[in-house]
Amino acid sequence: MRIKNSGILLLAAILLFSCDKKRVFDEYKSVGSAWHKDSVVTFNLPVLDSTKKYNLFVNVRDNNNYPFNNLFLIVAMETPSGFTKVDTLEYQMANPDGTLMGNGFTDIKESKLFYKEDVKFRGKYKVHIKQAVRESGKIPGVQALEGITDVGFRIEQKD
Repeated sequence: MRIKNSGILLLAAILLFSCDKKRVFDEYKSVGSAWHKDSVVTFNLPVLDSTKKYNLFVNVRDNNNYPFNNLFLIVAMETPSGFTKVDTLEYQMANPDGTLMGNGFTDIKESKLFYKEDVKFRGKYKVHIKQAVRESGKIPGVQALEGITDVGFRIEQKD
């Protein structure tokens, strides 16, 4: 009976990992219980095939403590030559009724947020991500953004 259960678990594991054939890079970093406005999450990307195109995503894990409908991020991609391309991005994080969007069965949700498509890499890149959320009508940013627990970056090979 034990061998049969082990076989089923092995088959399930193989199926789970084979479903993600497009993934080239996928890494998360914890920001603690609150993401401070001066905290920059940095990812050192691997050297990728320069003949292929890739789609890029920012991944976020949040929970019911997230008090806003939207999330504003500043994402900077640093090239091997030192040139940095900076984008300010906005993502909807909650439905109109206030429930969090994303995947997950508990109060923790995981959101895969589209960043760029058809990107070609030539060398070793770095990605820097920081939050830029502001309360409505206020100029200073939110000092400590509650509800975001992890920030990730994902690269998928384009078909």
